[in-house]
Amino acid sequence: MHIGLIGLGKMGANMRDRLRRAGIEVTGYDRKPEVSDVASLDELIEKLPTRRIIWVMVPSGEVTASVITELSEKLDAGDLVIDGGNSRFTEDQKHSALLGEKNISFVDCGVSGGVWGLKNGYGLMAGGDKSDVERAMPIFDALRPEGNREESFVHVGDSGAGHYAKMVHNGIEYGLMQAYAEGYELLEAKDIIKDVHGTFRAWQQGTVVRSWLLDLMVQALEEDPGLEKIAGYVEDSGEGRWTVEEAVANAVPAPVISAALFARFASRQDDSPAMKMVSALRNQFGGHAVKEAAVKQPEDKQVPDLPE
Repeated sequence: MHIGLIGLGKMGANMRDRLRRAGIEVTGYDRKPEVSDVASLDELIEKLPTRRIIWVMVPSGEVTASVITELSEKLDAGDLVIDGGNSRFTEDQKHSALLGEKNISFVDCGVSGGVWGLKNGYGLMAGGDKSDVERAMPIFDALRPEGNREESFVHVGDSGAGHYAKMVHNGIEYGLMQAYAEGYELLEAKDIIKDVHGTFRAWQQGTVVRSWLLDLMVQALEEDPGLEKIAGYVEDSGEGRWTVEEAVANAVPAPVISAALFARFASRQDDSPAMKMVSALRNQFGGHAVKEAAVKQPEDKQVPDLPE
């Protein structure tokens, strides 16, 4: 089998390596010539055998849409495009329709595994027509971990279903990470606890909270015991927001995932306007004491040297 792969960032490059190790020929294209196998998208298309399969692994949103649109103009009927990025499921349905006008097939695939996927394999969630998914199965089998297919791969449903499942997966991930993080802070705050790192390490075997995330947490504490090298500022890449939006749209209570998302927003505030107002209101109705804001000192102005 010979496929094309567009996007050779951290995950894309690792996926190319894993596929090649499994005996699948991969021609990769990236705008960075130092990592690309070909000089252009046209050259990539020329090198692939007919009834081409091209895996797209680029940032979600406008970049993915641009790539899909260009492929719709350059590929032939019978070709197959797989979007393995983190696109929103509603975009998959648009891309499927766009490609379908040219009789080009489309599969969306949620991919989990991060930078560890090269060694451990990737969890895969596919959406699309059954025949298209079956056609790409050698690729999925090469990317997933060894063992039972059902434990690392699923054909979730129709177009968009793969990325919908990945969205929910990432929402769950938000909640899990927040729970571990709150437990970490509580252990750090209690004076009778003398070995926080050792406590988490002891949970790695036999306990009901053991997990790969816990293993990574232990590793992070080994590398930086007090997390002194890391600021308490957390970004979100979109899937958590989409999960909460879908929960609202479908009237599904999701308090844990919602709270985990909002905690990330709070991490980006040095001095919360909302909390200032809460403090002001407590002072107004109950006369409760407030902590005065630090007075900003004016910056020292440099006095230019006078000519001699």
